[in-house]
Amino acid sequence: MSNIFLSVDQARAWLLERARPLAGSESVELLAAAGRVLAEAVTATLNVPPHDNSAMDGYALRLADFGQALPVSQRIPAGSVPTPLQAGTIARIFTGAPIPMGADAVIMQEQAEVQEDGRVLLSGNPEVGQNIRRAGEDIADGQVVLQAGQRLGPADLGLVASLGIAKLTVRRALTVAAFFTGDELTEPGQPLAAGKIYNSNRYWLITSLAALGCRVIDLGIIPDNLAATRAALAKAASEADVVITCGGVSVGEEDHVKAAVEAEGELTLWKIAMKPGKPLAYGRIGTADFIGLPGNPVSGFVTFEVLVKAFLAVRQGGEAAEAVATERLPAAFQWDKPDARREEFIRVRRELVDGHLQLVTYPNQGSGVLMSCAWAEGLVRLAPGQRVSPGELLDFLPLTRG
Repeated sequence: MSNIFLSVDQARAWLLERARPLAGSESVELLAAAGRVLAEAVTATLNVPPHDNSAMDGYALRLADFGQALPVSQRIPAGSVPTPLQAGTIARIFTGAPIPMGADAVIMQEQAEVQEDGRVLLSGNPEVGQNIRRAGEDIADGQVVLQAGQRLGPADLGLVASLGIAKLTVRRALTVAAFFTGDELTEPGQPLAAGKIYNSNRYWLITSLAALGCRVIDLGIIPDNLAATRAALAKAASEADVVITCGGVSVGEEDHVKAAVEAEGELTLWKIAMKPGKPLAYGRIGTADFIGLPGNPVSGFVTFEVLVKAFLAVRQGGEAAEAVATERLPAAFQWDKPDARREEFIRVRRELVDGHLQLVTYPNQGSGVLMSCAWAEGLVRLAPGQRVSPGELLDFLPLTRG
């Protein structure tokens, strides 16, 4: 299949068929679980909130006593344990504090008038349960709150913490080794000699992998020769579940990754009918998967977003998220020179144009203009040969950040 052009959807399906979920799991502290994939469902062992509590600062009362000035029999701050509410009295209560036995409503403090004798006259039309958050209203004891296979985000960890759980069982971290080819590459902070460029690919790729919860082996820049590339591939494949490279996957005389993968393992896919991102490579080296991203920064970035993230998600034991349009917005641009053979992924952002939210393109959509990705909020996916006229409604596919 190495010389066949695949559509984006065909390439995605082909890759996902070969994505083998990781075996093994480990228990980690909550603060180390961000971005990891949950290996076991999380079930609540208590109610959240654990008791009926006040939704605001005010006064707890028996509705049977409403309509008369009442004395305050107790003060209930959050974290305290109240006594049963005496008939003919009210309790001063604060947000989050437990509701005293016998009380059936809370009236906000703005509807309270304190009399000279210290009694309080409450106004309004209170109802049973008003301003009371019931025990288990958020989470009920025994409820499954997170499913196995779910990638853990900040809100998930806060939710688990609210249940008093300190550790989670997550899938073993996917180990990804990455290196970058090209004798023209120089690391930031070093002087830039004639004919050289700074290695931008390393910094978006390594951080993207880390944000996905991968354990990253960063092998840096590898010289443009077959022996060095083969040695780097062999080392990477011996230590990682997945090997990712940027650059060198084309067929030029100085592009050695393709030949090195074929020498060390097998290369089974390397042409995708997409723009930017045509030279995507997939293969196997020993037990490790190999993915070769284009060296052009935008091509690599877009290919990673559109195809590789889904592959890595399944390898981690999670699910491959579909690229779902969050909005359908009018174009504030014209696209009248489409690529007749390849799908195009246009970098866009949402802006107010003539008082209406519309999609605006970055003026230079070249495959080497990484500014278009840093500037963009999302992508517009165009079919081969698709033209766009101003005002035409298009699907907005948001780019993930971090």
